[in-house]
Amino acid sequence: MTAQTTPGDAGAEASETPTGSITTRTPDSVTGTGVVPGIAFAPVVWKQGRPELTPRMPEVPEENREAEAGRIEQAVETVATRLEHRASQATGVASEVLSATASLCRDRGWRRAAVKNVKRGTAAPQAVSAAIAQFITQFEKLGGLMAERTTDLRDIRDRVVAELLGQPEPGVPTPDTPSVLFADDLAPADTAGLDPTLITALVTQLGGPTSHTAIIARQLGIPCIVAASRIASIDDGVEVLVDGTTGTITVGVSQEEGRRLVEEDAARREAVRSWRGPARTRDGRDVELLANVQDGAGARKAAESQATGVGLFRTELCFLNSESEPSVSEQARIYGEVFAAFPGKKVVVRTLDAGSDKPLAFANMEDEENPALGVRGVRIGLRDVDLLTNQLDAVAEAAGKREQGADVQPWVMAPMIATVPEAKRFADLARERGIKPGIMVEVPSVALLAPRFLPHVDFFSIGTNDLSQYTMAADRMSPHLATLTDPWQPAVLTLIAMTADAGREAGKPVGVCGEAAADPLLACVLVGLGVTSLSMAASAVSGVGAQLATVTFEQCEQAAQAVLDATDSASARERARKVLTPQE
Repeated sequence: MTAQTTPGDAGAEASETPTGSITTRTPDSVTGTGVVPGIAFAPVVWKQGRPELTPRMPEVPEENREAEAGRIEQAVETVATRLEHRASQATGVASEVLSATASLCRDRGWRRAAVKNVKRGTAAPQAVSAAIAQFITQFEKLGGLMAERTTDLRDIRDRVVAELLGQPEPGVPTPDTPSVLFADDLAPADTAGLDPTLITALVTQLGGPTSHTAIIARQLGIPCIVAASRIASIDDGVEVLVDGTTGTITVGVSQEEGRRLVEEDAARREAVRSWRGPARTRDGRDVELLANVQDGAGARKAAESQATGVGLFRTELCFLNSESEPSVSEQARIYGEVFAAFPGKKVVVRTLDAGSDKPLAFANMEDEENPALGVRGVRIGLRDVDLLTNQLDAVAEAAGKREQGADVQPWVMAPMIATVPEAKRFADLARERGIKPGIMVEVPSVALLAPRFLPHVDFFSIGTNDLSQYTMAADRMSPHLATLTDPWQPAVLTLIAMTADAGREAGKPVGVCGEAAADPLLACVLVGLGVTSLSMAASAVSGVGAQLATVTFEQCEQAAQAVLDATDSASARERARKVLTPQE
């Protein structure tokens, strides 16, 4: 089977991959957005499809409707329990996304709608399908990050319907030999349990650079390409070469060539695995590499890496299943687990980034037309100031518990700051508790007016995921807009440069904690722009450190200037590669 060609692929010039090999895009290549670098060569295995529904199932007699509704509740509980069991066997992000999916499975809203359909005589499988379809339509209309949850809803629909029909649970197959997983899209429950020895790469038709698929693929350390819209013509069993750096999927590569490229990539990966720091450029410029964590288990795992601290502690992920606000002492216990994993080291705590795609039962807002631009992040905390001050009190309490091994000087930052008065108010509250205050740079207004914000805070941390979304006016979860929300966009990098320049002038640190920091090539560019620390998934630290060790600070600065002069993300990436990759 020959893959279709995306516009611009045929006749493209040869380009050099990070392994040093030369590949030419041919008519047998499909291009998507590469989000996790690396090379894989293996047969395709497609995600199993959704369960089959008959067009018209018989109407349920009135006397049987109560029992039919009970079947829905039983199927929901079975599916949710399976997901929770898988969550208990996983760690870190994988455990969190599986737990969140289980909670969404039990959501009362869609279940009530399904039962209502049954009470009208609709059979349980079709009642579930119709009820979830209503919610999918609502979320798609809301747009923004809420659209991400439609993938989760479709996954739950398929699992519950399959259970009702007595069919095998849909999802990712377990191949007998190493394979490349293809899918229209992958839900968190699909990607969270993958075995990287059997699934050697991920390719999806949908999804974006910041999707759960990309994040978990990065955690697993396997190549990943999203938004590859023309892979449908590639069948199960066809051998493909996947290059997660260039975003290409190539059919027709000989086994000899495929094995050679994989071996070269394996050598590069081994160099990454053997890297032990310290993090610095080839000419001795030190770079602070930190880890993104979400709980104590994740922090303990990150402490085993070469990360020298925590650059982003996502506190809201500890409370996704909480029906009410945890007490100060309960919060302090949770924060203390993270502090104890990095005694005496830097731990940057992000206050609750609730709202939009991370709703909390105790911090919910009324329905919003566009939640991604609504009351989220610090906007909730500044409306309900007790919620914010309780969290700051808990951070201060946890940091002071030396008997637990914490003994840290916590740094705390607020998400979604947009104005100077907001920044000042947050900083005042933090300093009252002896905590070092900073803010996230996610809203372009902060980058544009960075010199006015810095007198009030001690540091900046740039969240490239949301900064890209808001700068480019593009939903970061839309596969159709993946090139716009690419952090390599020159407009986004220009805002990062402005922020770093302001930090340098003020003598205050400016870090990056978004997914961009985990891209080894882009990490070098960020250092050249003046960023002082990079925070990422712990599994990405060694890759970034190994890449930095191959280049000089002067090269980083040259690459930074080159990307700022680019016109789009593709040319920016290529310009950086030419400066930073040794040429043969």
